[in-house]
Amino acid sequence: MRKHRWTFLTAILLAGISWAQQDTAPSKPAARTRNLDVQEFDRLRTGKNVVILDVRTPAEFAEGTIEGAVLLDYRAQDFAEKVAKLDKSKLYLVHCAAGGRSARACAKMESLGFTNLVNLEGGMGAWQDAKKPVAKSSAK
Repeated sequence: MRKHRWTFLTAILLAGISWAQQDTAPSKPAARTRNLDVQEFDRLRTGKNVVILDVRTPAEFAEGTIEGAVLLDYRAQDFAEKVAKLDKSKLYLVHCAAGGRSARACAKMESLGFTNLVNLEGGMGAWQDAKKPVAKSSAK
C-alpha cells in the first residue's frame, strides 16, 4: 500500500512539473515578415503608413523601380545603420531583383525590432513579368 502511495504521489508531482514547464516555456515568436506575390504586394503599396523599400544597388535602382520606392542598398556597409534609423511603426514593402536580398534585408530588419515587413516574392523580375508599372529614377 505504501509503495502505491509513493508511486501515485510521484506521478502527480511529475505531471505538475510537466504542466508548469509547458506554461513557462517560451512561445515561438510570430513571423514578422510575410512573403507575398506581386498582386498582394501591389494591393498593399497604396496604403497609409507604407514604405516601399528597394534594397538593390543604386545602378539597379536607376534602371527602374516600383513607383515611390526608397533606395537602401542591402550591400552597402552602412545598411544596418540606416535601417536602424527608420520608423518601426510603418509597414515596409521590401524588394530586390529576385527576392533573395530582400529576404535577407527583412531578416536583418527583424533582428533590429521591425515587426511589419513584406517581402516581394520574385522581386523586380516578378513585378516586371506581371507587367506592373516601373518608374525610372535616379539613384540617390
